[in-house]
Amino acid sequence: MDLEFNKNEDGMRLAVSLMKQRFGVISLGGGKKAIEKAREKGKMSPRERIEYLIDKGSVFTEIGAFVGYDMYKEHGGCPAGGTVAGLGYVQGRMCVIVANDNTVKAGAWFPITGKKNLRLQEIAMENHLPVIYIVDSAGVYLPMQDEIFPDKEHFGRIFRNNAQMSAMGITQIAAVMGSCVAGGAYLPIMSDETLMVEGNGSIFLAGPYLVKAAIGEDVDIQTLGGAKTHTEVSGIADYSFKTEAECLDQVKRIMSKVGSQPKMGFDRVKPEMPARPITDVYGLVSAQNNKNFDVVDVIKCIVDNSEFDQFKGTYGKTIVCGYARIDGWAVGIVANQRKIVKSGKGEMQMGGVIYNDSADKAARFIMNCNQKKIPLVFLQDVTGFMVGSRSEHSGIIKDGAKLVNAVANSVVPKITIIIGNSYGAGNYAMCGKAYDPRFIYAWPNAKIAVMGGEQAAKTLLQIQVASLKAKGEVIDPEKEKEMLKTIIDRYESQTSSYYAAARLWVDEIIDPAETRKVISEGINAANHAQDNREFKMGVFQV
Repeated sequence: MDLEFNKNEDGMRLAVSLMKQRFGVISLGGGKKAIEKAREKGKMSPRERIEYLIDKGSVFTEIGAFVGYDMYKEHGGCPAGGTVAGLGYVQGRMCVIVANDNTVKAGAWFPITGKKNLRLQEIAMENHLPVIYIVDSAGVYLPMQDEIFPDKEHFGRIFRNNAQMSAMGITQIAAVMGSCVAGGAYLPIMSDETLMVEGNGSIFLAGPYLVKAAIGEDVDIQTLGGAKTHTEVSGIADYSFKTEAECLDQVKRIMSKVGSQPKMGFDRVKPEMPARPITDVYGLVSAQNNKNFDVVDVIKCIVDNSEFDQFKGTYGKTIVCGYARIDGWAVGIVANQRKIVKSGKGEMQMGGVIYNDSADKAARFIMNCNQKKIPLVFLQDVTGFMVGSRSEHSGIIKDGAKLVNAVANSVVPKITIIIGNSYGAGNYAMCGKAYDPRFIYAWPNAKIAVMGGEQAAKTLLQIQVASLKAKGEVIDPEKEKEMLKTIIDRYESQTSSYYAAARLWVDEIIDPAETRKVISEGINAANHAQDNREFKMGVFQV
């Protein structure tokens, strides 16, 4: 291996190590003391509940571990958005599992909690997967109620989705292991079956304090809405258990009897490992996104047997397209090429930039994959579309619109991995979050922004300097340099993968060596949904 490879490898391994350290802190939720306090009440942590529930030795693909990262500091933070969730297997069936974390503000819903829960329900609906809710929540976080309660994509949308999923025939099971208050009380009751743990589980529209204030009645939690009340008196709940383990065992028994659904039938053969080691990706890609590399080498670390059939390999070289298999699944791959390439006219083309010919090629390839019902994988490392008079005269907007049209109207599952930069309209053309990828992941080095940090900072600096000069202020070179650094630092923090994951612009930050696994699990999830939409392209310039 050459020196450049070794430098890249060291940098990427450090980035992965930092990610795992940060995840370690997040995984403790409200902290060790809060976990121990819950255990004294006979409660497992949300991660322990999920580990007990899923099949031993099976894969659990977490979604949104970094949601809320570095947010709500004035409120004490909200690790993982106060919810642990993802794709897991229960009795051999892939499910969406959503577990409230009662160690984070008693499982209360912050604004980002609502966004995360809605994303999990969206995944369930898009892929027709059963949902298991492990409920332990105090309801809306009152200091921020105006940001979580009344709008379309707020708290109430959860229950609307409960109803929609039920109509779609999607199984929903709620295991109530703690509080379930106010509007949140509707979630378990709108599920197919409701299970409760005695002593800890409770469901009511108003707790004892509010009941006392409203109607003057003195009543304790369990009499008001405990497991015995709802299984013996109101009839709202279906099962009652003395321990959480017994409750989760019943969830397993229910899942073991759920009938199978027709599959999409995406092609899969016996999986084979890549011929090139998966961990070679560490040495190929710079953690600072400032070195060129051949994306085909990255692809060969991910695909079965490292076999990749390029489509129009000598045309439109700044986007690489081709067919391969990932963990046995047939896929079409669309990847930005960072390596500086030569055009057919002998001219050098910039890496990571989308040109007319590459946009045209990618649009055609996406149409082919829809025709053949082959899922699409996008590997993003894009700085945007080529600019300048020559590109404009050649119709770059027209060709870019053609690509965006193909991505937007694609009906096969799209899975996006941001392996480097994701800037400007390139983010859209390469199936960013706004274009409904079934799943979207980022490597730790990923950067997402309207433009690169240096370009943006210099633009913002020019605006600030002009404004200050207009007020008569004198800006010396040192002051200007200081202003530039401040702008760059702020902008860079807002482009990081952590900033994106905190706000659910991506579903998760992943170890690059896990790329193959998350793509496979994503296609497996998508294969559960019967989707008979016809691929159609709208009006576009030719």
